[in-house]
This record gives sequence, structure tokens and C-alpha cells, in this order.
Amino acid sequence: MSLNQKLTEALASGIDQIGQLRILQNPLRVHHIDDHDLDSLQVHTDPQDARTIATYTPEGEYRFTKGELSLKQGWIFHLGSIAALRQTIDLFYPASLGLWQASENGSLRVQNLRDKLGRQSGMYRHARNVSDQGAQELVQCLCGPANKCVKKILWQIDENQPLSDSEASRFDGIVSPATAKTALPMVCQEACNFFVAEARKKSKAEFEAKDA
Repeated sequence: MSLNQKLTEALASGIDQIGQLRILQNPLRVHHIDDHDLDSLQVHTDPQDARTIATYTPEGEYRFTKGELSLKQGWIFHLGSIAALRQTIDLFYPASLGLWQASENGSLRVQNLRDKLGRQSGMYRHARNVSDQGAQELVQCLCGPANKCVKKILWQIDENQPLSDSEASRFDGIVSPATAKTALPMVCQEACNFFVAEARKKSKAEFEAKDA
């Protein structure tokens, strides 16, 4: 089944949200979940505009990961097809629909943290030295909606060590108040580059603490 067909089926089943996007049908539209006066929103018809909207927070800060819970408001897309809807979603949340489909059919490749860190080179190779405890702490202070991330974590520290129980590890990838019946989950198949950068900093701090 193509991704367009899968998305069409999801909408027919009652799905109307992914991340901070609300999807309306008849006619097909997309807007921020916290915008309610639709007549006051700036209208867009080109999916490419989503790339620009998704680049900065409402305060003008660069969004390091597109999974940040910091999408600006004030816009609405009027779209003419499922293909245009898919393109718009993918520009707001790159690869989110493909990862969702792969997760649904069991073909998603998940990379555990140690495997991810072990592949780093240059200055980021030091990230691999972060302790297990340090890595668990990073998950709790960088991931989950409390830290502005809308993705469900699928990876572990390594194949034998799951993430410690926390709000971040329990998060299902669905922004409240939506449920699994009305929203597609955002999934995280591997630690993002921002996490790797922070793991490098954490590793350095742990090394310096030992010598203190």
C-alpha cells in the first residue's frame, strides 16, 4: 500500500492530527492545533511554504529539530489532494509519515543509542564515552513534551538496557488532548543530532568531574 493510500485510510478512520498539525477534510486543510479562528489565519496553498513556517519558533529562534513542540501559529493550508497534504506534513515533520507507516508494518529500523554514538567521528566521537547514567539523565532532560519534543522514543541505551521509566520514555508521540484514535504518533527511531551533541558535552563534564 502506498503512503498516500495509508494516509487516506487513516483520515477515513477519524485521524485528524499529527504533532501540532490539525487536518480538516472537505475541503482538505491543515492548521496549528491551537488556532481556532480559522478565518483570521494567513492562507497558504503551496506545501513548500511549510518549510519556512517550520524553521523558526514564534520568538524567532531556530528550531534545531523539527520535532520541537514549538511550531508557530497563524497559518492555514488549503490543499487540493492527499499528495499535497503528505508533502505539507513532510515539510513540517520530515519523514514522519514514512516512519509511522514503517512502524505500523514492522519494517522500521531502530538504532539504539550506543550504536548511534559508536558511529560518531571527529569531535563527536567523544559522545560515545558518556556513561549509561549520564545518557539516561539526558533522555529525561532533553526528550518528551516537557522538553518540547513531540516524538515517541523507540530506541534504548543498548539492546540489553531500556530507558529508565520517566515522562519522556512513556510519551506516546501524541500531543494532548488527542488520543491514538484521533492522531498519528510521531516516532523517534534514533537519537537526534542535538542529543548526540549534548551527549558529547555530558561526556566531557563527566570526565572533568573525575579529575576534580
